[in-house]
Amino acid sequence: MTVYIDPPIWPGHGRMWSHLVSDASYDELHAFAARIGCPPRAFDRDHYDIPSAQYDVAVRAGAVEVGSKELLHHLKAAGLRRRKR
Repeated sequence: MTVYIDPPIWPGHGRMWSHLVSDASYDELHAFAARIGCPPRAFDRDHYDIPSAQYDVAVRAGAVEVGSKELLHHLKAAGLRRRKR
């Protein structure tokens, strides 16, 4: 069971963002996000949007740094991918 984070390369609302996902369950993801102080409103279907200022906090807490393609691979392999409708 691992939580993954991609680099903060996604622009939005005047900031850069990362995505945080689990390869095991949403419960694991929600618990990890709560531990690093991420608000529930940052959850978007299957991941948390993490501002670049919180990137290092997530990594120090145990999130594994991966590229965006690898992050998506882990999410799909876990069966946790939820696409937009």
